[in-house]
Amino acid sequence: MQRVALIDYGSGNLRSAEKALVKIAEGAAEIVVTHDPEVIATADRVVLPGVGAFAACMSALEARSGVIEAMTEAVHGKGAPFLGICVGMQLLASRGLEFGETPGLDWIAGEVRKLEAADPAIKIPHMGWNTLAGVADHPLFAPLADGAAVYFTHSFAFFPRDSGDVTAYVEHGDRFPAAVARGNVAGVQFHPEKSQKPGLALLQRFLEWRP
Repeated sequence: MQRVALIDYGSGNLRSAEKALVKIAEGAAEIVVTHDPEVIATADRVVLPGVGAFAACMSALEARSGVIEAMTEAVHGKGAPFLGICVGMQLLASRGLEFGETPGLDWIAGEVRKLEAADPAIKIPHMGWNTLAGVADHPLFAPLADGAAVYFTHSFAFFPRDSGDVTAYVEHGDRFPAAVARGNVAGVQFHPEKSQKPGLALLQRFLEWRP
């Protein structure tokens, strides 16, 4: 049975992500909530959730001794598929520009910056259901399509340096990335665990994804 390491570093959406993964795994995968470097380094798949500010989440992740090194070993050393959720996706960036500049994991080159809306009627944070556009032909994102409604809650977004790393967009005052992927590393700005059928379908595909 494959083991999925769901990284515990004090993230706010940890339990909802765990519940959704356990539901769709149906005993075919072991979902382990952990910050144990040995468990993470030997995992078959890695999921990094996240809610809150980029700097605070990066600091919390760094505070878990050996966790980033273990993630790097699993993902870049062994080739384990990786999924970042919300701020977990943003941490893939080279840097975040929330409350100053904070270095990220730099697994996908780019930066995280504040959403801007010229129209005052467009509210920031971007909260609630919104539809995806420009969904790429990518094995992980096959369950999704243009017009699929998913759930967002954020004020910052990840803008990869290479637009080829973007696998879906969303519009809210402006057009920005909703999902990214490079090799065996992927991330979604939305919350699949709160996105009902489309979100659960994505998590199911993640458990099957063989990049």
